[in-house]
Amino acid sequence: MLKVKVKASQITNLTDARYFAAWEVEWLGFNFDQGSEHYILPQNMKAIKEWVEGVQVVGEFSFASAEDINEAVELLGLNVVQVGMFTEVSVLEKITAAPIIKEVVISPEVDEVSLENHLEQCAPHVEYFLLSFEKSGTTWEKLKNGESQIGNVLLGKLCKKYKIILSINLSQNSLDEILAIPNLHALNVKGGEEEKVGVKSFDELDEIFESLEILV
Repeated sequence: MLKVKVKASQITNLTDARYFAAWEVEWLGFNFDQGSEHYILPQNMKAIKEWVEGVQVVGEFSFASAEDINEAVELLGLNVVQVGMFTEVSVLEKITAAPIIKEVVISPEVDEVSLENHLEQCAPHVEYFLLSFEKSGTTWEKLKNGESQIGNVLLGKLCKKYKIILSINLSQNSLDEILAIPNLHALNVKGGEEEKVGVKSFDELDEIFESLEILV
């Protein structure tokens, strides 16, 4: 059992899927944006899904229409969908087949007022917000040191109001501080390429999950 829920994103192979499922993550995310380096064929996702149990399957979409997303939920048996930063409220309103995770990329220039306004507008249609600091290169250290307008105090405030999934660089040194954020709902980690089929090093992720594990 883990101290906090975990979403594993960008799964492209069975090795990753089995690894994360063994650690009892909450969600496995599969990217369905054609042209993305992390894109997975729907038939490959369905094959991987047959080998894992106890996880919710997330379809990750950046620019798909509501109609395409609803159809994918039905065809692929998705439990949750994740939509991109620029998905408008008018599209969110039409996604009715599954709960929604909305990604919000936090750049250093994003200010508190605009972020809170954005979350408030989307909240009636969204189950979770995935706040991505990684994509802008904002580390936990930068966030703590005030190099981002969205600091750890505001992050704690948002976690009390919304179900926040935090995507930021993770290390053993930063984990205790991150887990101290009140009401943090989940963390986001990422899959990666295999060295060859069935072979991959999980040393860095092992350190993270071992720190997250509740010993009984």
